[in-house]
Amino acid sequence: MPYEGARTRLLIADACRQLGDTDAEQMELRGARAVFERLGADGDLTMPDPPVDPFDGTGLAPREREVLWWLATGATNRGIANQLFLSERTVARHVSNIFGKLRGPNRAGATAWAYNHGVTRDSWARVSHMGRNDHSPPV
Repeated sequence: MPYEGARTRLLIADACRQLGDTDAEQMELRGARAVFERLGADGDLTMPDPPVDPFDGTGLAPREREVLWWLATGATNRGIANQLFLSERTVARHVSNIFGKLRGPNRAGATAWAYNHGVTRDSWARVSHMGRNDHSPPV
């Protein structure tokens, strides 16, 4: 699967560029270019479109994103607290902040926002901030 490997190298090059590592960026671009040329796919050297982050512009903190994700599953504050190892009071505060930031008056409005913006079971990897109380989504 050399084509997929070359596309992956483009993503790595972009990550290196964002981190300021121009040497690694150029190395990955050269590697991708060589594969594309060998495959006759020179025009594929463009970067793939970055994934859309549904939270852009919301001001939601990473923990609020997690709470919203769980809220959208129908979990109660107690259920969210148990999943994220937080107190119910902390979850209630996060939920209140979410309502304010999304300009939604209630859980139904926040849940509707989440579904309309693609915050679903498949988006857990984008929502969860790895390394701190990382839990798998409910089955």
